[in-house]
Amino acid sequence: MKIAVDAMGGDYAPQVIVEGVMQAQKRFPDIEFQLYGKKDDICKYITNKTNIVIIHTDEKIYSDDEPVKSIRIKKRSSIVLAAKAVKEGQADAMFSAGNTGAILAAGIFIVGRIKQIIRPALMSTLPVMTDATSDFDMLDLGANAENESEHLVQYAVMGSFYAKNVRRIQNPRVALLNNGTEKSKGSIITKKAFNLLSQMDVIHFIGNVEARDILNGIADVVVTDGFTGNAVLKSIEGVAIAMINLVKEAIISQGMKGKLGALLLKNGLKNMKAKLDYSNAGGAVLFGLKAPVIKTHGTTGPKAVANTIAQIHTMLETDVVGQLTKYYKQEVII
Repeated sequence: MKIAVDAMGGDYAPQVIVEGVMQAQKRFPDIEFQLYGKKDDICKYITNKTNIVIIHTDEKIYSDDEPVKSIRIKKRSSIVLAAKAVKEGQADAMFSAGNTGAILAAGIFIVGRIKQIIRPALMSTLPVMTDATSDFDMLDLGANAENESEHLVQYAVMGSFYAKNVRRIQNPRVALLNNGTEKSKGSIITKKAFNLLSQMDVIHFIGNVEARDILNGIADVVVTDGFTGNAVLKSIEGVAIAMINLVKEAIISQGMKGKLGALLLKNGLKNMKAKLDYSNAGGAVLFGLKAPVIKTHGTTGPKAVANTIAQIHTMLETDVVGQLTKYYKQEVII
């Protein structure tokens, strides 16, 4: 397996990217890591050169660069070179923590979408807050600001396929995010999508779901438009941070009693923090492309980088993109 890594993407690159690669290298000796970026800066953090290839470039796409324009102008940037390596077959997948818009543009315009997919979607695996053992996949999380009913139907099929093949869920429950559970709820687009999904036997569609219920394990795949999905994702992130801060403030405000209580609840608090840490599941997949393209948060740490590489390893091991392409050609009409 060969993974093209944008070593210059993210707020703390290349250090955290390379350190994450070093962690993943120990777990996956069958991966060749192609690191794109400034060679001297990258080499500072490499502790083992086994299966490491560095492709030097001084050019970088910054967080405030205009996405489409930047990939056209900065042809020697780490994002563009990594995407081209995938397109030309020199790498099997691409990973970056850089400019989200540029990654999406590079994925769509350089790597290319599967012919039958109208619009690729950004998908993440998010944590469930209950005792349920399985988390859930949600898409679209921002690749497309506006969507039609047919796009939502494709997202449902793609999400179900990913959950079944990568997360090993035999019959994934697919739900449509809406402002009510009744089939009469929602916009014209969601109502039409509901009707289309209800008639499909290739997925296990369980109907509409409200945002307040998605963290309770009600579905394995949640489908929505990119604008709504991005807003919900950021709300979840914000609430998780706020909850942790509230617990800290509550402990501090109680002085010594609070500290003693925190000591007694230490394991429980650790479990809560781990449950709220969505980076444990890996990065966001731009699903629907000809090869895996995965993006992580710009403030990501080495652990999240290693977990994302583990996610990519599973995607390549199961050939989920190749299977999805074959699946669409043979079985799916919409």
